[in-house]
Amino acid sequence: MSTACKDLQRFLDGQMNAGEQGRFREHLARCHHCEAGFLDGLQLELLAHKALVPEVQLPEDSPPPRPPPLGPGGWKSLLWKRGGLVLLVAGVALPLLIPSLGPWGAGSMSWLVGDGPRVLEARVTYPAVDSRYRPYVPNRSGAMLARGVATVPIHELSRMEGRGDLHGIATAYLLHGAPRQAEAFLKRLPVSADRDSDLALLALEDARQGGGPVDTSPARLEEALGLIDGVLRIAPRHAQALWNQALALVELGLSLQAANSFSEVAKLGEPGWSEEAAERARVLRENTLARGREWKEALAATKDLVTDTAAPLPLSLARAHPGVVRLGFYDAVRAAPTKADVLRLEPLARVLDEGYGGQVLQRWVSHVAARDFTRRGPLAREYARIVQGSLPPSGEVMARLRESGEEDLYLGALVRLAAARKPVDVEALVRLGKASEDPWMQLLVEMEQAKVEQREGRWWAAEQRLLESLETCQKQGVVYRCLSLEFALADLYLELHRPADAFPHAWNGWARAREALEWQYEQGFLQLLADVARYQHSFTSARAYLEESLLRMPENCAQRTHVHSNVALLEWQRFRLEAARESLELAMECERPLGLTGALTLSEMARSIPRQHDAQVLRRALADLRRNGVSPGREALLLFIEGQFAMEESRDAGQALIQRSLSMAEREPDSVDARKARAFGYSTLISEAGRVGAWQEALRLMGQELHLEPVPTSCLLAVSVQHERTLVVARGAEGELKGVYSTSRKEPLRDDASGLVPPSLVKELAGCPHVDVLTRPPVHGLTGLLPDSMAWSYRVGRGTQPPALVGGRSSHLVITEVSGPPALRLAKLGALTPPRVPDPWRVELRGSEATPSRVLHEMTEASEVEIHTHGLYSTSMSDASMVVLAPDADGSFALTADKVRQMRLTRAPLVLLAACGAARMAPFPHESFSLPMAFISAGASAVLASSVEIPDTAGAFFEKVRERIRAGTRPSAALRDLRAAWREEHPEDARWLTHVLLFE
Repeated sequence: MSTACKDLQRFLDGQMNAGEQGRFREHLARCHHCEAGFLDGLQLELLAHKALVPEVQLPEDSPPPRPPPLGPGGWKSLLWKRGGLVLLVAGVALPLLIPSLGPWGAGSMSWLVGDGPRVLEARVTYPAVDSRYRPYVPNRSGAMLARGVATVPIHELSRMEGRGDLHGIATAYLLHGAPRQAEAFLKRLPVSADRDSDLALLALEDARQGGGPVDTSPARLEEALGLIDGVLRIAPRHAQALWNQALALVELGLSLQAANSFSEVAKLGEPGWSEEAAERARVLRENTLARGREWKEALAATKDLVTDTAAPLPLSLARAHPGVVRLGFYDAVRAAPTKADVLRLEPLARVLDEGYGGQVLQRWVSHVAARDFTRRGPLAREYARIVQGSLPPSGEVMARLRESGEEDLYLGALVRLAAARKPVDVEALVRLGKASEDPWMQLLVEMEQAKVEQREGRWWAAEQRLLESLETCQKQGVVYRCLSLEFALADLYLELHRPADAFPHAWNGWARAREALEWQYEQGFLQLLADVARYQHSFTSARAYLEESLLRMPENCAQRTHVHSNVALLEWQRFRLEAARESLELAMECERPLGLTGALTLSEMARSIPRQHDAQVLRRALADLRRNGVSPGREALLLFIEGQFAMEESRDAGQALIQRSLSMAEREPDSVDARKARAFGYSTLISEAGRVGAWQEALRLMGQELHLEPVPTSCLLAVSVQHERTLVVARGAEGELKGVYSTSRKEPLRDDASGLVPPSLVKELAGCPHVDVLTRPPVHGLTGLLPDSMAWSYRVGRGTQPPALVGGRSSHLVITEVSGPPALRLAKLGALTPPRVPDPWRVELRGSEATPSRVLHEMTEASEVEIHTHGLYSTSMSDASMVVLAPDADGSFALTADKVRQMRLTRAPLVLLAACGAARMAPFPHESFSLPMAFISAGASAVLASSVEIPDTAGAFFEKVRERIRAGTRPSAALRDLRAAWREEHPEDARWLTHVLLFE
């Protein structure tokens, strides 16, 4: 037998399971007979089969898993599908069949580098590729494919593997359009600045290829920026990281920060690279600042029309900046004191009408010009003074305008009052705006009505009004008003702490503002995007948005206070306390009130890095926040901030303020501010009880917060984490209460809580048949809190009793073989194994029938629910994980936590979510928000779900757990026992089991 055949025999025996071996056994028989021309094709198929392993992401310490068998057509089909890259793929594993092809030779990398322009716009860290500068020419196809390399010498890759040059192999994959394989090899390298820089490059390129129903590009860009941030913290002059940081910032539209990053590269003096970096920095900076200067010029020109009746008409600026010019045009017409002054503005009206369509403004100019200026003239001059700020629009002035009959002047004054957030006659504003024939004004009054509804707490009415107005606006093409509506919607969703809903409006508004050259709205959307990113714990992106907004308006003191206050909170959340304190001091330099974010950060830092002037600064901030009156929910939050700060000087005074906050918050359950005040207030009181060793008081407070009465008297674990403070209390089978309190936390909690519970307290629970676990954010929903050998579940309290079971036949609803949207390109899941025992309750929804609306309807009467489909996490669609279903008539395909918790499950079902990552929580500090929690809120009695990806075989696991529960076993015991049995039966496929969680 040839050496290659022997290698094949060893590979079959050691690397493939029985299901994979069949096809290759036939090959082996032919190999024994050494059929002419067969060996080369066999090597290609075998090596491709082995080398395609890195298609899946693996932990750094895990060996590559076996890939799935090739489809019909064998290696020829693979060659076709991979676009000729199988030669590269096979080369990685070639040494399995042939000996090493010689030592590494200097200067032998021309095959990888190639001639002509460079392959990627980004920079790799592999010296043989990056050391020689070549200009970049964009690939018009939009794909990351190899250019300039006709073939890939297999023997060169063999040399790389022979020398253990995983970095070189990863770079070869990357340059030839195989990013997943490149990532797998990079993750096998030791952690280093170069490795993380290249991983960031892969995330960046993946973001550039984004699109489809679920756009993951923002998350991938955040990942890229986070990796680069880590690199630059240890290597501030890392050329490739700085370069790729600039490209990631360009993708986000943060051009001034990108210019700064390119400028840092230029300073390094690398031949070719520095020159290109300097030019890129110059173009980015000049284009951005020129856009800002032109917008400010347009704004100034319209202001001149109000103060100077001979000022030139900004006709060219009106074509480039129709929004801001139209805004000023209204004031110019209203302030014109004579008929001639009004008619002089007619050419500007014509240009603006051309931009928006119709003749609305020209008709208005004609109407105003026909007025009696012996009466209107003095009023117009008064209106001009209102615009200039020398005459307040109040009292007698507003009365004269209201009674004058010059309704456009009164409407203009009302609009200015509303813009200044002063009390306004909304009914008059609405009446006058709707009476006009101007879509601009009609949309404006719709937005003002939404603001009133929002202030009154009727956010659902405001939301519906704004969504309908936005749809109307987009049909009419009134871009500036569309921007204001996008802004209002994003702002409303952020006030409701719904960042996933806010994101598309903030992101679309940001893109449209840049396209429309609306500089001021660009600033506003930057700050909204920063808030969205902060709520989603995308801290690097949040800081990037904030710093870009500051670079654009460095002279604005209010802007500096806002940015530095928000950066301080970001740094505090990342446990960078000195950096947070430094940002707070920068925020105070302008001597302006800090705002809500700054006040909250100052209150949080009172126990870590206080300053003597903090009390005075906080008093001023709170007084400013209360100046125009606040809602009860906001007052509850302000009382908490005040109380937490006071706690460090007087425990009694601080607790009294927080108790007042809690009492007020309990009366406002629909207010997000109140819910935050409640969560933050309990967190502080629980931590304070732990600090003095009052374990019983801490447990009482936690039970009270979770609406869990009575608190179990045995077999209980309670965990609370407040930034650096951790409290764990436990009651064993005998009921004795023990606790541990610590202030040693130095970093945020990640996705795993392993080690959070001290071993001594785990030991206390060893004799319990079941452990109820009480937790709060950010602990709730984490894996690893207790060992898998224990039966435990997250105990979820309710403010109301669970729904009563109704009579009737039980039903077991199974959702399987779902036909998800083709654009998602999700792998088809295997069919469920039929039940081992007859199941008369079973009702299945399959394929295209399993739409969100149908599933939601069928679940209401089910006593058991199993969902076997793909799980998905996208911050642009949902704040928590969702499951993919078949598209409804309106195209919606996702079952989200928001949809679930709006329904009522009348039969308190057991719910099994056999979908990847279905238990993943939203990173909210004030509430536990996830699919399992939504099902519990809707009335489910228990929910099982995994926080990570699960294999196809997981369906059988969930089925067995369900069977045991139906037979009478407690859910936590069924999960524990089946988990142990599954590990014995499937030792190679059990890592995900730890991440299956139970909520009851």
